[in-house]
Amino acid sequence: MMTRHVVTVSPGTGFREIVALLAEYDITAVPVVDTDHRPLGVVSEADLLRTQLAQYDPASLLPAPVHLRGTGTTAADLMTSPAVCTTPESTVVAAARLMTRRRVKRLPVVSPEDGRLIGTVSRGDLLRVFLRDDLAIRREIVEDVLTTLQDASPASIAVDVVQGEVTLSGTTGPHCPTGTLRRLCAAVDGVVSVTDRTTRAAA
Repeated sequence: MMTRHVVTVSPGTGFREIVALLAEYDITAVPVVDTDHRPLGVVSEADLLRTQLAQYDPASLLPAPVHLRGTGTTAADLMTSPAVCTTPESTVVAAARLMTRRRVKRLPVVSPEDGRLIGTVSRGDLLRVFLRDDLAIRREIVEDVLTTLQDASPASIAVDVVQGEVTLSGTTGPHCPTGTLRRLCAAVDGVVSVTDRTTRAAA
């Protein structure tokens, strides 16, 4: 899901150059990287606006907030640090939860081997998973979920997928872990909801 071509800046990149890059590439934030391409932080539109808030405004009766006075003008001064990062092996769900917990809109993706930046993932990237084709979702459930669970035979359980909404019907074996079945189906990329209408066969 990640974007591999990443616009980055160095710690010494100036305020106006950062603004120009955001406008040129139609993005809302840029990672700040060191000489080894490891993320040091992120400069977002919100970070840039804090510098604007700190400027003297002769038309305003209110002074700039004390905590904003003296804001710097380079990426090193402006960035939010340390960068909140993820790895290529992270799931879409884990990435979404990390974004929500840390209140960020995008995550630098780093190599687990050396910590170097290899991409970024945004909220929009994560939402694209829900555009996945219904047939692909159904195929994964049938081939990768039903065939791995005890007493969950694809021959006896029907899987219908409409707009990402999964409905299971038919009969499971007496020892099928139905709770696990629902959780595994819900974890398939692109699934919006799971409705379980299966019945359990007598032992």
